[in-house]
Amino acid sequence: MAVKFAGTMNAINRGIENTKAAKGATMVEDWEAALAEVDTPGAKGILRDLASLRKQLEKDEPDADRIHDLLHRLGAATTKIADRADKSQDKLKALGQALTEAGEEQADEEEDLEAAATPKRARSKK
Repeated sequence: MAVKFAGTMNAINRGIENTKAAKGATMVEDWEAALAEVDTPGAKGILRDLASLRKQLEKDEPDADRIHDLLHRLGAATTKIADRADKSQDKLKALGQALTEAGEEQADEEEDLEAAATPKRARSKK
């Protein structure tokens, strides 16, 4: 599994947007095979998201927003499951954080600081 960690982390560190979709799909397939036999709470959800990510990467025109959401969810789920792993806890945590950050980097909307400072939602009265 060390090769999967290294390959995935290298792709993220180089910039996930620079990884060809076909290569990304192959990496996802490798992770799906590695997780297929894992019987840890949370693993099945990760497998579903990996399958969705692979399908996006195999499309002629992948949905960038969907990929962004999947990377973020995969990152959060991977970080969460890391504590329950028998081995490679540190690598799983690092991978989870990297996936989460890769998902966040794809955001297409800048934060409106002015709107955040003066929200229009109703305040509860006590």
